[in-house]
Amino acid sequence: MRRRAPVVLVVAGIVALVAWNLYYTQQVLTRIRDAERRQTIILQRVFRAQADPNQAVAAAALQDVIYQLQQSGVPMVQTNAEGVPTGGLNLPWGDDYNDPRTRAYIDQLSRQNTPVRDVEGGTVVYFGYSDLVEGLQIIPLLQAGLLGALLLAGVYALVVRGRAEREHVWAGMARESAHQLGTPLSSLSGWIDLLDDEVTEQGARAKPMLRSAVDSMKADLERLERVAHRFERIGREPKRENVDVTLIVDRIVGYFRRRVPTRTAAVTIAAHRPDERIVVQGDAVLLEWVLEALTKNAVDALAGRGGRIDVSAERLADGGVRLRVADDGPGIPRELRRRIFDAGFSTKERGWGIGLSLARRIVEENHGGRIALVPSDRGATFDVILT
Repeated sequence: MRRRAPVVLVVAGIVALVAWNLYYTQQVLTRIRDAERRQTIILQRVFRAQADPNQAVAAAALQDVIYQLQQSGVPMVQTNAEGVPTGGLNLPWGDDYNDPRTRAYIDQLSRQNTPVRDVEGGTVVYFGYSDLVEGLQIIPLLQAGLLGALLLAGVYALVVRGRAEREHVWAGMARESAHQLGTPLSSLSGWIDLLDDEVTEQGARAKPMLRSAVDSMKADLERLERVAHRFERIGREPKRENVDVTLIVDRIVGYFRRRVPTRTAAVTIAAHRPDERIVVQGDAVLLEWVLEALTKNAVDALAGRGGRIDVSAERLADGGVRLRVADDGPGIPRELRRRIFDAGFSTKERGWGIGLSLARRIVEENHGGRIALVPSDRGATFDVILT
């Protein structure tokens, strides 16, 4: 539904714009017809007064002309030769031309239109814009603005649609990979069980290296099964359950601690967490994936040079929870920091640029949190804030 929302919004906007344009066009046509009808009535009254010598007919025709002008909605102010208002129609406060505001209003009308001057009588008529003219000045600008907004929304909808299609392909590939991994993992599990049984039968006669190898293979097999399980979860609704993030920190640190260099270019990984449990609502599999991706990036940053990685979990004063992965490696260049969460962008020579992008999606979209690269004196520090 979120992916279809931009398209639905654009279609609804276009329909609304077309309907509004048709409605307003009809209103304009109605107003123009009324104006033409008033002009015809005025001419009829004037011609009738010219043909009839009766002064009463002329006076009635004049009153009718004034009435038709009132109906037109055009604001008018007449002044004498000294600039004193002597008449007014359709003023914002009525037809009281003696109002003190009339003089200031005359200046406004003179800026809108050139006044009509009676050279012989010395009178001047100032007139402004009717509601129709003002609408014709503003409405096209509004329509252009709305059309521009719809065009931008359309472009955004196309981008979102393309991104959604790519994500759908990635999700399908991930689930298919998990499915394909199932058979060899089952086979490996069987072979490891056989080796474990053999070592158990040998008992004290079993070589320590063989026992260590079997234990390591068990751990790696468990690890592969968790990775395959993660791939199955891509594109599906995340779980909402109680997750103890301190256990995730311990598990991640324990896993990488056994696999980082300890002699040449040694890497030290330390866990920092309180003694009590820190529980959040979320998906344990996906949250572990996030923390693992951040830790793996830190390990890669220290490859060949050694250093320290600190993985921590703590509860914040506002009730939220912060997971932090910090290293003292070379850090991330300032000009690249805005792009590190973009899909496909990587600072590694052979990187795919998926880890941080996926981590941000898991944190922000699936858990309503935020992930950020925070300023640090050395290396790179990533914070995951969960509520």
